Amino acid sequence: MTLIISRKEVESVLTMKDSIAVTEIAFTELANDKVNMPQRTVIPIQDHNGTFLAMPAYIGGELDALGLKLVTVYPNNPSKHQLPTILGTLQLCNQCTGEVIAIMDAGYLTAVRTGAVSGVATKYLSRENSTTCTVFGAGAQARKQIEAIKLVRPIDNVLVIDISPEASQIFADDMSETLNISVMTTEDIEGAIRQSDIIVTATNSQEPLFDGNWLQTGTHINNIGSHSVNARELDTTTVVRSKFVADLKEANLAEAGDILIPIQEGAVTEEKIYASLGDIIIGNKPGRENDDEITVFKSCGLAIQDISTALAVYKAAMEKNIGTEISL
Repeated sequence: MTLIISRKEVESVLTMKDSIAVTEIAFTELANDKVNMPQRTVIPIQDHNGTFLAMPAYIGGELDALGLKLVTVYPNNPSKHQLPTILGTLQLCNQCTGEVIAIMDAGYLTAVRTGAVSGVATKYLSRENSTTCTVFGAGAQARKQIEAIKLVRPIDNVLVIDISPEASQIFADDMSETLNISVMTTEDIEGAIRQSDIIVTATNSQEPLFDGNWLQTGTHINNIGSHSVNARELDTTTVVRSKFVADLKEANLAEAGDILIPIQEGAVTEEKIYASLGDIIIGNKPGRENDDEITVFKSCGLAIQDISTALAVYKAAMEKNIGTEISL
């Protein structure tokens, strides 16, 4: 039997705390060579300004999970079709037999797992006393970024910047109430950057969002929005000044314009990527080494995040008798 789990049902059982926990385990297994994860397949849908992605993975070790996520990214969805930019479906399989044990909506799951990996990166790369955060973007991804960061650092002040003032204000009002912290909109990008301990870039921007010269020592950046070779949210100055950590070095070098463009410019080499996140988690390399370092975590998004989080959803759904069983 296969368990069908809807978006609302995923939302009812998936917590950010659980996703952060399984994500850290997944990256541990990746660093320990217990993961089989090919580079994701990306198909541009140029006629409709969209992207189709297929992301399979097997995670061995403690999780022992197998699955595939199909996800689409259509930036015009909210304005033209009243749909989310990111839509996805995840198929979880029995790792011993290959049987499909669950099919679940992966739209909300994607936002949570992306927040979760930033939570893990923030734990290892930001200063422990970080209290002020600036977030670029006011969508679902940005919301989960702040939720995750709040779980690992004592954030009490958030500044939000978005091209839509209305979206910024809705974000500020909702997140202030949800997290019981100060969340305010601002148009003063330089002022926000100069006072921030942590910066999140969660946009569809093709061009850098701020001047890297504005960064203060000790700042940590979660760079999660751009994911193509020709797009970047960070300028070359930011990359040059930072300790640059990838979710996975190979993934960054395949599709992350934030590092590829500075490499093409000759400003840095591939060696600028200090480590993959898993190597820091298992202690192969130290994370933050002092309070003056500027650190960047560049997330392309890996299938292990989806499969590990989906496993947590499936287990919770089974325990709580949530979902609909069908015979395929």
